[in-house]
Amino acid sequence: MQEMSRKNRLFTDSVIRRMTRIALAAGAINLAQGFPDFDPPKAMMDRLAEVSYEGPHQYPITMGAPNFRQALARKCGRFMGRTLDPETEIVVTIGSTEAMVDTLFALTNPGDKIVIFSPFFENYRAQAIMADCEPVYVPLVPPDFGIDPNVLEDAFKQGVKAILICNPSNPSGKVFTYEELKTIAELCIKYDVYAIMDEVYEHIIYDDNKHTYMSSLPGMWERTVSCSSLSKTYSVTGWRLGYAIAPKPIMDRIKQYHDFNAVGVPSPLMEAAIVGLDMPDSYYVEFGAHYAHMKKLFTDGLRNIGIPFTDPQGAYFVLVNVRPYLKKGQTDVAFCEEMARKVGVACVPGTSFFNEDVQDIIRVHFAKGDETLLEALDRLSHIRKKMA
Repeated sequence: MQEMSRKNRLFTDSVIRRMTRIALAAGAINLAQGFPDFDPPKAMMDRLAEVSYEGPHQYPITMGAPNFRQALARKCGRFMGRTLDPETEIVVTIGSTEAMVDTLFALTNPGDKIVIFSPFFENYRAQAIMADCEPVYVPLVPPDFGIDPNVLEDAFKQGVKAILICNPSNPSGKVFTYEELKTIAELCIKYDVYAIMDEVYEHIIYDDNKHTYMSSLPGMWERTVSCSSLSKTYSVTGWRLGYAIAPKPIMDRIKQYHDFNAVGVPSPLMEAAIVGLDMPDSYYVEFGAHYAHMKKLFTDGLRNIGIPFTDPQGAYFVLVNVRPYLKKGQTDVAFCEEMARKVGVACVPGTSFFNEDVQDIIRVHFAKGDETLLEALDRLSHIRKKMA
């Protein structure tokens, strides 16, 4: 038989999704893959029920149904502080994952270098490899995961084509400050670099932190692609409705790749989701308060148990230090698999997210109802004994 592609030797299957399969087999609470166990807004579910009979059920316009793109332009433009053209500056994709892949193919050529902060969402490494690009990793400095401007500029000096940023960050919960984004923006302009922003957690921010859109900074609209989705904001991770926002010259390229990668996204789901995009500002206030409640419940529980962790500024993930519970020579992957079976809580090994050699960090998420979180905390209270 002919040799198949060699690219897949450079990355594995998704460890996050693998841990979901292990959680199901072990009967563990899944705090690995970040999806909620509560319903989306009732208005969206009610509308979906209507659409199941009314339609549409056939192919949409490739770039996304016009009324859905118009709703996206209204909602996103309101928060970004910019009037968006739904015809030329928005494309609807199969989740933000496809938006990121289309953008990488639209902006890069084989051999181009891309700056990626570490820790990073595991998809980024694989996506860069699939696009035949070379990742240039820049470590964020714990515990606040700040940037070192000198280290970042050294990376830019390597002749990179783009920088890929998750803000707020998965997995660290880092929310980049305006000054940090300004520093990055100045480097993008100085070295003629594109900014690819993953902003799916834009409405999940805690305390006094604030999400700033990179495209709003001076000189950055022309070179920024904002990728996001409805998955987290409306608790519909299974609907796979994502989008990219960019100026027309870039968007023309992204649309071309989207057309042949996906053809389009589900017509009835776009129609049903419009009512979510037209939610008033009060929805996002209540949504943020809900996640702040879940974060407090879970992190207070970890403190009471005595499990060390980093406190997230945004998103819904916590990086936990499991050094006190690791057996000598045990890898984080083996630890997580054993923890799912013995403790009954599934998490993700930190090596999925760090370019650095990290074996004592795992990622857990708290996008769950109170009952689930309390049960998970009860199980985690026995971690020392059960992992001995």
